[in-house]
Amino acid sequence: MNCTVANQKGGVGKTTTSQALAAGLAAKGYRVLGIDLDPQGNFSTACGAENYNVQTIYEVMKRAASIQDAIQHTKGGYDVVPANIMLAGAEQEFSQTGKEHRLKEAVAPVASDYDFIVIDTPPSLGVLTVNAFTCATDILIPTTAGIFATAGISQLNETVTSVQKYCNPAVKVRGILFTRFNPRANISRQMKELAEQLGEYISAPIYKTYIRSAVVVEEAQANSQDIFDYANKSTVAEDYKAFIDEFLKGVNE
Repeated sequence: MNCTVANQKGGVGKTTTSQALAAGLAAKGYRVLGIDLDPQGNFSTACGAENYNVQTIYEVMKRAASIQDAIQHTKGGYDVVPANIMLAGAEQEFSQTGKEHRLKEAVAPVASDYDFIVIDTPPSLGVLTVNAFTCATDILIPTTAGIFATAGISQLNETVTSVQKYCNPAVKVRGILFTRFNPRANISRQMKELAEQLGEYISAPIYKTYIRSAVVVEEAQANSQDIFDYANKSTVAEDYKAFIDEFLKGVNE
C-alpha cells in the first residue's frame, strides 16, 4: 500500500504523522519505506537521515540516480528516501509530458520489497503532491480544527478528483485525522462537526482517534527521533498508537 500524507496547509502535523505512521508500522513488523517529497526535508531530518551530499528523491525523480542508491535505513527500523532544498526546483524542471508519473516510475523497482510506502508531501498542490497522488493507493489527510485547515480539504479534494481522472483512477482518500486537537475547546468541537460535514462532501471517513497537542512532538523532531522512541508514554505517542491500530483495521477490512 502506498499512502500519501497530504494537506496543502502547513502546520497540520503532516511530517509528524508520516513519521509516526512509518515508525509505528515498522514496530509492528511491516516493511516500510518513507519518502520525503518536501523540499524543506523535515521528514528526513526527523528520521535522522542524511540529506546533503547523498542521493535524494530529487536525483531519483530527475533519473540521475536509482531509488536503490537513495534508500537509507533508519534507527526506527524503516527505510527512507531523503529530500533537500534542491527539490524546490521540481516545478520548473519537471515540465515534460508524463511529469506526474515520475515518482511512480522511480518507486516501481522496489515497490514489492515493502508492505507500506509512506509519502510526506509539501504544503502545496503542485507537481510534487500530484506525483505523490499518482503514485499512491491511499491518501491520508491530517488537519487541525482550524477553519482554514478544514477549508483546505475541499481544495485538496479537487486535486484528488483531477488526479483520479487523468493519472490514477484507483487512488482514494483513506481518511481525515485530527491533529493538535484540544478536546476541551468549544472551537475544536465545532470544527469537528464542520469537518464531518466536509468528510461527507468528499466521502472520506474521519478517524475516531485524534492526536492531542503536546510539546514533545517538536522535541522529538529536534532530537531526530520518532515520537515512540523519544516519549513512548506521552499522550501523543498513545494517540498515534491508537490511530495506527485504527488505520490498520481499515486497511485489513
